[in-house]
Amino acid sequence: MTGEQSKRVRALELIAAKIRRNVLDICMQRGGYAGQGVALADIAACLYFDEMRSDDKGWFHDRFVLSNGHDAIMTYGALAEHGSYSLEELRSYNEDGTKIDQSPIEGQLGFEITAGSLGQGPSQAAGIAWGERHQGSDKRVYCLFSDGELQEGNVWEAAMFAGHQKLSNMVYIIDNNDMQATGSTTDVLGVEPVPEKFEAFGCAARRVNGNDIPEILDAFAEAKHIKDKPYVMVCDTRLFAGIDCLQEALPTAHYVAAHSADWQAGLSEINTTLAALAD
Repeated sequence: MTGEQSKRVRALELIAAKIRRNVLDICMQRGGYAGQGVALADIAACLYFDEMRSDDKGWFHDRFVLSNGHDAIMTYGALAEHGSYSLEELRSYNEDGTKIDQSPIEGQLGFEITAGSLGQGPSQAAGIAWGERHQGSDKRVYCLFSDGELQEGNVWEAAMFAGHQKLSNMVYIIDNNDMQATGSTTDVLGVEPVPEKFEAFGCAARRVNGNDIPEILDAFAEAKHIKDKPYVMVCDTRLFAGIDCLQEALPTAHYVAAHSADWQAGLSEINTTLAALAD
């Protein structure tokens, strides 16, 4: 890794740590999908602060579709660092009457579609990518969805369409954490081997460590060189990755409502990480 590459990775690691801090700050008010938000911080840092291009108005030129609404906590945490939300706003997450919904609706800043109707995002993203191509646009479309959504038939219809239309302007990002609402994905309804299944539908697919920034960046770079195929990043992640004390203290669960002491311990650890990265 060159000096410039090392600086780039370190800068993104710092942003990822800030996103993790934001996720804890948001979730410690009323609980939430903190494990996923923390685990996805590395992907969020790479996506929002390196991969997606900006437009001339300070927003994003490329487009992002969130399918699994519970992972909105990742987007909220990242957009707080982008300056699009204040932490004070985000602390109303899941409060009665708030606009900061756990599963956001279309039109909420940062969200292309109403998220949370699982399995819908991949089809919508494919339609957006197809439309952008027909308009002669150079916009790239990114869609995040969960491994549990691979149990939905609509996901595979989307893969069939995307492969047939050779949508090389689209990247699917799968949060492959082996956890869904009712337990381990492996136990509920196994979905592996994920890359090979997407390849069978005409996609290029790669399994990556979703908590390794250099590997994530390399996959995004590879996607740009793939011609005539959509690209699928199967991102193996671990709940609360990057905050060791919470991985040890909290149960492996889809939704977390922790004690104040646990949240404070997590914030203390991530603040130590931030201080080390800022040196």
